[in-house]
Amino acid sequence: MTSDDLLVVLTALNLEYEAVRERLTRPDTYLHRRGTRFEIGALPSGRGRVVLGLTGKGNQSSAVLTERAIQEFSPTALLFVGVAGALWDTPLGDVVFGTHVYAYHGGTSEDDGLKARPRAWESPHGMSQTAAHLARMDSWAPRKAPRPRVHFGPIAAGEVVQNSRISYEAAWIRQTFNDALAVEMEGAGIAQAGHLSSTPVAVVRGISDHADGEKATAADLNWQPIAAANAAAFAVALAEEIVSQEEPPSMRKDSAARDTGNVTNTAHGSVGVQAGHVSGGTFHVSVTSATPSPGDISERLSVLRDELSREHEAGNLDVETHEAASEEIDIASKGLEEATPTSRKSSLLALKRLLGLLGDLASLSSKVASLITAVKGLS
Repeated sequence: MTSDDLLVVLTALNLEYEAVRERLTRPDTYLHRRGTRFEIGALPSGRGRVVLGLTGKGNQSSAVLTERAIQEFSPTALLFVGVAGALWDTPLGDVVFGTHVYAYHGGTSEDDGLKARPRAWESPHGMSQTAAHLARMDSWAPRKAPRPRVHFGPIAAGEVVQNSRISYEAAWIRQTFNDALAVEMEGAGIAQAGHLSSTPVAVVRGISDHADGEKATAADLNWQPIAAANAAAFAVALAEEIVSQEEPPSMRKDSAARDTGNVTNTAHGSVGVQAGHVSGGTFHVSVTSATPSPGDISERLSVLRDELSREHEAGNLDVETHEAASEEIDIASKGLEEATPTSRKSSLLALKRLLGLLGDLASLSSKVASLITAVKGLS
């Protein structure tokens, strides 16, 4: 499988982690070189894989481990799954899909009170559309009553456990973010990390309480596992939908139907035919292969290593980044030497991480991007 078949699912609590894990097939441990432990398991249909990780509580740790997972695995999407408190009257056990995430603690303190200056992130359009379709189908939900429903709306994320409806902060959140359906402590970090890496991110929460003073009561202890299980069920079904989409909806039937008519063009470059929708034609195309060999790519990596050292000596690259980048080049080179499908995938992932490390150096990052294309072209 390629990274197109792989998603990352992160949770904050062990309860949430276990709810996702029990829906995966044959999860195997993957230990990151910095000590973070992931598990990689197959989706129930067998069509894709999920990398499962535990972030702990809070936006900061969630942001760091989200970035780590994205750099390590280059997933097609990332889902954050768990429980949350409802800000209004969403029934316990129901699921909230975050159409937006508000970082509600941003603000400025003025003489006449606190003024909100939140950050906000919107869920990717395609992800929201897929989630809405899945919710309409209703096939994801457990059969036992009461069956949970999926609600779509903003989620507020901060740094404080909300367990009151009458506190000053509770009233301020409801007044300032009155369209938010749920409140939690990780979504803002997840959303920011996804934004910075251009990775589609979604937050899926099961409602375990109403943020009304009932946390840690018998009712809360009863609803937490139910809410976590419902969120996990919807998230895994969403992951199945995402990996089953072989191409974006905008590239399917409608675009094929629009491209009608006859177009004739003779070209004298690398493209010999230009056409819209073609049916029943016969074409003869002669193409000269320019695919580099593993040896060619290894030579380019060696040149890149020398250029990396020169940038470091010139003061354009700090010690930590230089060491991390050199390590990724070592991994990529070793993978090319071993010349197996698995090792080449390791080379590709190392180059993708290297591209992230060298993003501020245009001359080097363009060469890394070219190397990524070359490795993808190896048979």
